[in-house]
Amino acid sequence: MSGVTLKKAPRVMIAGTNSGCGKTTVVCALLQALKNRGQDVMSFKCGPDYIDPMFHSQIIGTDSMNVDLFFSSEEEAKGLFARHAKDVNVVEGVMGYYDGMAMDSDRASAYHVSTVLQTPVILVMNVRGMALSAAALLSGYQKFRENAPVAGVIFNRASAGSYERLKKTVENECGIPVLGYLPTDPYISLESRYLGLITASEIEGLQAKMQKLAAQAEKTLEIDRILELMRTAEPLEAPALNNEKKGFFRLAVAKDKAFCFYYRANLELMEALGAELVEFSPVKDRELPECDGLLLGGGYPELYADVLKQNVSMRAQILTAIERGLPTVAECGGFMYLCRDIAGKKMCGVFDTSVRSTGKLTRFGYAEISAEKDSLLFEPGTSIKGHEFHYWDAEDPGSALNACKPNGKAWRCGYVSDSLYAGYPHLYLPSCPQAAERFADKCLEFRKRRTAE
Repeated sequence: MSGVTLKKAPRVMIAGTNSGCGKTTVVCALLQALKNRGQDVMSFKCGPDYIDPMFHSQIIGTDSMNVDLFFSSEEEAKGLFARHAKDVNVVEGVMGYYDGMAMDSDRASAYHVSTVLQTPVILVMNVRGMALSAAALLSGYQKFRENAPVAGVIFNRASAGSYERLKKTVENECGIPVLGYLPTDPYISLESRYLGLITASEIEGLQAKMQKLAAQAEKTLEIDRILELMRTAEPLEAPALNNEKKGFFRLAVAKDKAFCFYYRANLELMEALGAELVEFSPVKDRELPECDGLLLGGGYPELYADVLKQNVSMRAQILTAIERGLPTVAECGGFMYLCRDIAGKKMCGVFDTSVRSTGKLTRFGYAEISAEKDSLLFEPGTSIKGHEFHYWDAEDPGSALNACKPNGKAWRCGYVSDSLYAGYPHLYLPSCPQAAERFADKCLEFRKRRTAE
């Protein structure tokens, strides 16, 4: 097959019995321990989540990748994984192992991803208060689907005194190895104290916490056996990408504590089309960098509304640039920044609408976004995959596009023009490469006008 290489990709998935069982803590402990051993490590996250990959990235020193089987076909997911795989690769699951896009579906679940990537799975179980029931629970996960590649288990919140006895019991009953445990220790737990509250880069003492996690992993996780398990994974085909470079253009990317939610695959696709990514901070910088396009990602602008308000020069420059036709994509938090105000605090004012807290998740989940008229990203009839996840909503979130959940529930959303996409949906550009190509073309057109002035 032309353009395809077979790539060895030693790998393991760390999945969980349920959300909150400790899988992110185990993943971070394992990543840091492997990094400390000098391994060239890559991490992946099942599903659309931005938060866990930010923790991974703090450890491995490069952006983590999302593997999502709503956003991508099975072949696309395998190709993405193989192209980015390194010497050792750790995949973090999502929710409970079998939890998919709907209550009665395992589509896009960690289980689905593990079968597509042919990846052995280590299940994390919170065994506090359990004895033989731990074996019953694990047995259910092993047998629920015949092809489930559950190959080991790690206990979370286990005690040193009971671990060996519980390990022996579970191994005798279930026939797969118990590969260690993490004890109950609030200092090393990540599950409820931080995730989704503030960005990984802002957690005080995060590196010390990760090193303590790694030290604990070296004591109580069987890392050498986990590495052996990784090496049992079969090689994967890594097809080359065939995106044609459109020409050079500068794409300004808002990147700071207020705007930090970006899919690496989106940024890589724009680079493949010719973009030089120019990071800037709407929080700290006073001037918008010289650019031919603007990308305002999601994040936490509501937490930093005061400092964003105070940065009058940046807000004014962004408003002027967009009014002059600077090609702009603004997702979720980026869209909120372009509104009149967030909780009464003045923002850019591109859209005459106010943003307020709803106190609950609003329009949460996957959606397919489709267009009826021509605009920056879309031809009529074009659709792209995305998702929404936000507690704050605009009085008028726009109505230019149609969003439809997998269960059929639909709503109108977003603002568009020939130089703009702005709305709550986070878009996954590789699911509609034509949208990225149109964005690149518009940036190149803007560059020609800008450099001719």
